[in-house]
Amino acid sequence: MMKFNFNNPTNILFGRGTLNELSRQQLPGKKACVLISSGKSTRINGYLERTLEQLKMADVDYVVYDKFTENPLKEHCEEGGRFARENGCDFIVALGGGAVLDSSKMVSSMATNDGDLWDYAKGKAFQNAGLPIVTIPTTSGTGSEVNCSGVISNLETQEKIGFGDVRNVPVLAIVDPELMKTVPAKYTAYQGFDALFHNTEVMISKSLNILSEVIALSAIENVAKYLPRAVKDGSDMEAREHIAYASTVAGITMNLTLTTAEHSMEHSMSAYHHNLPHGAGLIMISKEFYQFFVDKHACDDRFIKMAKAMGIKNADKAEDFITALVELQKACGVDELKMSDYGFRNSEAMTLAKGARSMQGFLYTSNPCEMTDEDVAGIFERSYC
Repeated sequence: MMKFNFNNPTNILFGRGTLNELSRQQLPGKKACVLISSGKSTRINGYLERTLEQLKMADVDYVVYDKFTENPLKEHCEEGGRFARENGCDFIVALGGGAVLDSSKMVSSMATNDGDLWDYAKGKAFQNAGLPIVTIPTTSGTGSEVNCSGVISNLETQEKIGFGDVRNVPVLAIVDPELMKTVPAKYTAYQGFDALFHNTEVMISKSLNILSEVIALSAIENVAKYLPRAVKDGSDMEAREHIAYASTVAGITMNLTLTTAEHSMEHSMSAYHHNLPHGAGLIMISKEFYQFFVDKHACDDRFIKMAKAMGIKNADKAEDFITALVELQKACGVDELKMSDYGFRNSEAMTLAKGARSMQGFLYTSNPCEMTDEDVAGIFERSYC
């Protein structure tokens, strides 16, 4: 029986030079709170100046909030919400990578709701709808430009939780691959694998459907073909376009199909080791994570489909996906990533496993077969070296 629920109201403007078209779009307000990271790249590369100029051309006033870090923090989202409210902003413009895009959902809601953000992370409903959001990604990885949620860290409690409000789906996403050409090779790889794993997790998910499968396989094929090129030469705009496409449509597949415990596991890793880039953490555990399900023969046919999409045209066994995954990691220069490089200890395995289930246990419901805490700890132990 075919069944799915597709509701993705974001107007996606995709392609080179589309930032120059922002002023001609129907914007959702007259004063924007522009969110950027605390780093320098958005300013140095001229992306902020160009965005503000587009807002001026559209006769939109603005203020800028610039404190977001790589793994976004609860306090910055709360402060950003107060900043937007105090400055009378009526919509949000999120310009940056996944951290800024994720944070925009929380800033949006905290601009219109009182209280502690972590109460909402723990399940309290936002009483009021947030401010409308316009997203302008400068990296390719999260797909957050087209969905309603974000992943936020709480250093005090050592938690990292994904949550959101369905009313926070962005109204407009400007996906301009030219804004991604300055991303360093290492981070291009990390972000590209994040996009890949969103789609591979969708493919093995219990809730996979006929539409999410088609989109996910298309994204997987594009990452496998073009990510090594983008890593090798960041100015290869054809490669950048295809990775941007794979990242954005991953946001759509995740709206159609829930991802799996791989993301729960990485969120636990970077909750306890906050300096760990999300994509790097996913890469470290990926081989052993997928090998677990291959060994269980949980969904062999789907692994074979993914292996074919990744270039093994005569794939006929689930193990071929692992072969394709390892080869792609080698081609992108990330096959030597080690958990120990970021201060992890083998003795942490069960702590990380229990953290993964407590922080985002709902993702375990999508796994194609049962995965216990002992299973997860074993994956961490085998990934440690």
